[in-house]
Amino acid sequence: MCRSMGLGNEVQKILSWTSVCGNLVLHLVWLILHLIINVWYSVLGIARMVENTLISSGLLKSYNAVNISKVRYLAVVIDSEEARETSKVLELLCWLASIGVKSICLYDREGVLKKSQTAIIEGLNKSQKAIVEGSDDGTLVEKHVDLEFVSFADSKPAVAKAANLLFAKHCASTKPEKPNFTESDMSEALQAVGYGGPEPDLLFVYGPVRCHMGFPAWRIRYTEIVHMGTLKSMEFGSLIKAIHKFTKVHQNYGQ
Repeated sequence: MCRSMGLGNEVQKILSWTSVCGNLVLHLVWLILHLIINVWYSVLGIARMVENTLISSGLLKSYNAVNISKVRYLAVVIDSEEARETSKVLELLCWLASIGVKSICLYDREGVLKKSQTAIIEGLNKSQKAIVEGSDDGTLVEKHVDLEFVSFADSKPAVAKAANLLFAKHCASTKPEKPNFTESDMSEALQAVGYGGPEPDLLFVYGPVRCHMGFPAWRIRYTEIVHMGTLKSMEFGSLIKAIHKFTKVHQNYGQ
């Protein structure tokens, strides 16, 4: 009986030791994998930073000639918290202007940019007076940028007014018929109530999340959406790279 109990204790000790060793091995494997992933992302970050620096300095010749004519209208979606940093917004706008972007739509969900509209326009105008481009004949040409300010609040009255217009047109007659609304009907209704607006060719998202944050969906049916990271970490090189990549892609829709 005693021998049997002693054998049982030995087996229990062995099982306990095996469990401890197994947990240690699993923990060690997890640490190694975590280290490999961290190193990999660090290497990617360094490579991206070096590439952006080379692009900004003009050393990568393939990025020097950007066909900006393909970006007729650009939308910039910014997280509302980051949109409060007007200086960073102005810096971004100056970069876009220097690249040659002529028309820009600024959007944030809470309408921070709309509230700062006057300060942004005045700041951009001052910057544009200081930043000029020399032409071949020696004259100075000031770059002009058209700005549009949009917030999530603009979507609610737009949809309501468009729906009322469609109802009055198709459902409120003396002989109502089953409505068969099409995409073009909705587009025409939104245009009629003054909420159509041009569709951006390209949309940049600055913020912690990878989504358009409520930007009017009817205006981005064929828009290319690119997440650019946070506004605080924005880089001129990454801006050039994203626009250059877009201009090289063949657009199958929206033509």
